[in-house]
Amino acid sequence: MKTPQRSRQLVLVVDDFTDNREMYAEYLRHKGYDVAEAATGQDAVDLTRRLRPDLVCMDLSLPGVDGWEATRRIKADERTRHIPVVVVTGHALEQDNASAVAAGGDAFLVKPCLPERLARVVEHLLTRRSQTAGGGR
Repeated sequence: MKTPQRSRQLVLVVDDFTDNREMYAEYLRHKGYDVAEAATGQDAVDLTRRLRPDLVCMDLSLPGVDGWEATRRIKADERTRHIPVVVVTGHALEQDNASAVAAGGDAFLVKPCLPERLARVVEHLLTRRSQTAGGGR
């Protein structure tokens, strides 16, 4: 199944804390992105498979399937492995960064993280992805 063409890039924001999720989602909308939201790791995996977002912002501490496992599942699926995952978490230890990267995270941000910082990382990863996919265009 192909994903229909969109006029704006779609970012999936995953966080079980409603205030964080809404804050990041609203700021990203303000920056010109379409945004989908998920509160659990399983919802993140399901929505990523269904919507094929351009990027996923993933919290690690999630109920049920945590963010590490959700990221592994996204990156293990040939349909979604190319989608960048930005880990946005309160886990600030170096080993947390290493385990997030090992799970397939493409960038790691520690909460509290200002929405402007997240938006810069999102823009950087999406620009890099489009340049790689488009032969540097």
